[in-house]
Amino acid sequence: MNSKKILLTLITVMGTFLLTNVPVFASTDMVCAGAEHALSGEDMNPDNLLGEEAGEATVRKHQEADEIVAQIIFGESMAIDEETLNEQQQAIAVVTGETISDGTIAGYTNLGIAKVDNWLNVREKPSEDGELVGKMPKNAGCEILEEDGEWAHIKSGKVDGWSKLEYLYTGEEAKTKAEEVIKLMATVTTTTLYVRSEPTTESSVITMVPLEEELEVIEQLEGWCKISIDDEEGYISSDYVSLAEKLERAVTMKELKYGQGVSDVRISMVNYAKQFLGNRYVWGGTSLTNGTDCSGFTMGVYRKFGISLPRVSRSQAGCGTKITVSELRPGDLVFYGKGSYINHVAMYIGGGQVIHASSRKTGIKISNVGYRTPITCRRIIKD
Repeated sequence: MNSKKILLTLITVMGTFLLTNVPVFASTDMVCAGAEHALSGEDMNPDNLLGEEAGEATVRKHQEADEIVAQIIFGESMAIDEETLNEQQQAIAVVTGETISDGTIAGYTNLGIAKVDNWLNVREKPSEDGELVGKMPKNAGCEILEEDGEWAHIKSGKVDGWSKLEYLYTGEEAKTKAEEVIKLMATVTTTTLYVRSEPTTESSVITMVPLEEELEVIEQLEGWCKISIDDEEGYISSDYVSLAEKLERAVTMKELKYGQGVSDVRISMVNYAKQFLGNRYVWGGTSLTNGTDCSGFTMGVYRKFGISLPRVSRSQAGCGTKITVSELRPGDLVFYGKGSYINHVAMYIGGGQVIHASSRKTGIKISNVGYRTPITCRRIIKD
């Protein structure tokens, strides 16, 4: 970003705050509304809060951002150099809720994008016999750190390793692909965020989403974001999220593993389910290979192991034994929905994660078990 653009950005921010007569550093009541709201417990279900530490961290983040923006506006820190620029931009983004470009593509300076149909293996060394350290889903982004012949040393999310260059979009090809697949994402900055049916605090709550969960933004409205969660849409207050354009990231092998101390049938069930990662979501579908919806997916996986389930998620939620989230073991089912109305099911795979046929956009994917608030959990497998 050149100095003129930087100055224009700062002037714009100055004008916005001064015209609205809001002292940037006055208190957390305005710019830290999300964190204050969470810590006060107002309009919150205390059973779903993630703890005071998370809320306090969010408050500190906003307070630091307030101080930086105050310095910019009141001339205390107007020096524009590369070292301070990124910090200033991030601060502005936190306070205003805006996405400000730092000259990279989704945070990558030397972008690579996975050119595969499903998953790209990432190994600990540039060799086919190198141990797997992670996998990159289709169209996921990475930073290319170096190249060694036909291999690339990459970093994506928590994964740092080597992948074949032939399976990566690079250079101009990667930039073009990024324009096609990049998504505007909202990252939750408060302990628990309500997803509502309409862009108003008077509307019903569809579900609740925890701190740092990412949601795809479909549309930005005044004070609200229209988002996609599984195969439905909802609205979240823009006060409680930060916005940025992002690409999918790699996942570690640890994140993909099923957990320890479980029966052979549960291990086999999880490994079988993972074979279909990335396959299509089709409403009403029951084919694990050609397209399925959420309940069709769990029904198909269970059928492979001789267990019959009803066709729809609400009926599946009446099977087996009710358990808590803390009691989940790989192969158990987790149910989600709007309020108390169940309309989605996933299968627990261990490590705090579930696999599910999520939506038409994402297909079969892995998510954190608390990516939205579970309504109930059921144990079907008898072992």
